[in-house]
Amino acid sequence: MKKRTIDINAFDKKRLMKLIENNTNLNNPDKDYLKELENELNQGEIVEPKDIPKDVITMNSMVRLKDLDSEEEMTYTLVFPGNADMSNNKISILAPIGTALIGYRVGDIIEWKVPAGLRKLKVEAILYQPEAAGDYYL
Repeated sequence: MKKRTIDINAFDKKRLMKLIENNTNLNNPDKDYLKELENELNQGEIVEPKDIPKDVITMNSMVRLKDLDSEEEMTYTLVFPGNADMSNNKISILAPIGTALIGYRVGDIIEWKVPAGLRKLKVEAILYQPEAAGDYYL
């Protein structure tokens, strides 16, 4: 995954940092994802919810992605771990692809490491972004 500067909703960052703080211990199976998420958040530009650009993936955004190898399109909603439900395409921020999504923009290419190698996903569209809909504190 290449390094980038992301725009992060100030409200999202506060809640995500609390999630990290409350779940960081040596026995937590998500500790690597928590550390990666913390690194992403610490590199981000903090933006007030009303000022987040409409083409940025934030928490609770629904996005359409395209796998650049298979041409398959998929739709996910980026959620907090307690709301994750893959049967409804709700992916946790702590899943590897979830951590990778935060802050990306429409048109960006996400490089995601999987056991079989490297997947490349293009952000095709944001179908719903809370901030664009005026839902600043979901």
